[in-house]
Amino acid sequence: MGFKFPVINLEKTGENIKRLREAKNLTVRSLQEIFGFEFPQAIYKWQWGETLPSADNLVVLAKIFDCKIDDILVITEL
Repeated sequence: MGFKFPVINLEKTGENIKRLREAKNLTVRSLQEIFGFEFPQAIYKWQWGETLPSADNLVVLAKIFDCKIDDILVITEL
């Protein structure tokens, strides 16, 4: 009985974040301001697939992008 573990694909999730941001005509700078970040690096790291947004920030992104969190995250099974 082989259980397949779900794994978040960071690179594909980052691509989703960028695609959804651009579809809403938002700049990285505008997201930076919405989140109150001093610097935009966190958003770039999300888009580059280096890190994931925190659970709280995923909820905010889903609201901004008018989608479900599942539409942002790309999950594969190992």
